[in-house]
Amino acid sequence: MDIILIPGLWLDASSWSEVTADLERAGHSVHPLTMPGVGLPAAASSDIGIAEWVDAAVAAVDDIGAPVAVVGHSGGGNVAWGVADARPDLVSRVVFVDTVPPPSGFGISEFEVVDGVVPFPGWDYFPDEDVDDLDDSTRARTGPLARSVPARVPTDPIELRLEQRHGVPVTLLMGAMDQETLESELEQWGPYADEFRAIGDAEVIRIGSGHWPQFSVPGRLAELIDAAVSRR
Repeated sequence: MDIILIPGLWLDASSWSEVTADLERAGHSVHPLTMPGVGLPAAASSDIGIAEWVDAAVAAVDDIGAPVAVVGHSGGGNVAWGVADARPDLVSRVVFVDTVPPPSGFGISEFEVVDGVVPFPGWDYFPDEDVDDLDDSTRARTGPLARSVPARVPTDPIELRLEQRHGVPVTLLMGAMDQETLESELEQWGPYADEFRAIGDAEVIRIGSGHWPQFSVPGRLAELIDAAVSRR
């Protein structure tokens, strides 16, 4: 199976390196992406928003030209869902890693813009439950890998047009939440609950990790992705 791996904010293709190796050993053809404008100054990235990230991932699907599984971590999940909307006939499954399918018209989140870009705010910025499984050595190793993202990307609303996206099978690999907990949380998120309920085939699996399992438990994450994309 061809698998496209889309990183979340501040990360590039190398953030998937340990997961990629395990998926390749399992027999998959893996395509980790670096999204446009990552690490570039505002002068070179101010015109890049979420639509350009979706377009880049759609182009990767088109280059493969056969059914693919699309995996999106965190904000990369918005991109993955945009790909399913644009190419529902070519996406065999979307796997969300500690995030949920966004409804049309919503962005990722808001972060401080500095010199026209959004820099990585540092591990201490995030809630303990997101990062408490990242030990000091992991933080020291991965923090310097994080790079700025174009200012528009986190807040741009995604535009979804085709109801056929709801026919694409979905797996949500959640760090700490099982299906019952997630569905309870979604009831407080309005349109997010509606988007989730509209999906015809959706499963929720708990990873047992924080928000960055590709760093804390890459082997388990690879096993769960392998199992998800191998389902028929």
